[in-house]
Amino acid sequence: MTDRRTELADNLARVEERISTACAKAGRKREEVTLIVVTKTYPASDVRLLAELGVRHVAENRDQDAAPKAAQCSDLPLIWHFVGQLQTNKVRSVVNYADVVQSVDRPKLVTALSKEAVRAGRELGCLIQVALDAEPGDGRGETGDRGGTAPAGVAALADTIANAEGLRLDGLMTVAPLAGPYAGRQRAAFERLMEISSGLRANHPAANIVSAGMSADLDEAVAAGATHVRVGTAVLGVRPQLG
Repeated sequence: MTDRRTELADNLARVEERISTACAKAGRKREEVTLIVVTKTYPASDVRLLAELGVRHVAENRDQDAAPKAAQCSDLPLIWHFVGQLQTNKVRSVVNYADVVQSVDRPKLVTALSKEAVRAGRELGCLIQVALDAEPGDGRGETGDRGGTAPAGVAALADTIANAEGLRLDGLMTVAPLAGPYAGRQRAAFERLMEISSGLRANHPAANIVSAGMSADLDEAVAAGATHVRVGTAVLGVRPQLG
């Protein structure tokens, strides 16, 4: 366990240096960027070590893995983010432990989240997942290959969340697209997300979170203006194969 703690501490230090360097280059303060460690496929023991090392934000993408892990770590001062595509039949479980759902992409999901948040007596933070491979005219429809809603649908979905009981509209999230005009152009994709965020904040000024960037492209996300980066492999190592 000591070796694993040292490994995680070293990895966190390297990620911290990357974020600090990217902030300095962009003329930003380090405290403007929140690190979320994506702990999917890794055990609760790693989450505990991360908490000991000062991590406060962790993320999961599969409820069947996240629910028991969150329960085992319920004594820790952590903020849990759900970042995977979320089916409505998993919403009740997710609302029990998640503080923020970053993958809100359709009105039906908003309705389900609102119902369960009210039932649980909780206020749930919501980020709209934006599919940058579903821009107008690219022939890909209203949703992207990796989930999310098209940029043209953000304003209406934001209003739906803002008016839903038990939910709080916190901002936007994206995953660098694998197809479409932004494929292989992470910096441009994140800059496009910042433009969409600016439009969103005109009507919802408190919705100022921009979650973008992962292990491979967090530097570009910070340069573009992201407020939160989601880092898994760079902290925890190459993921074990899922069975």
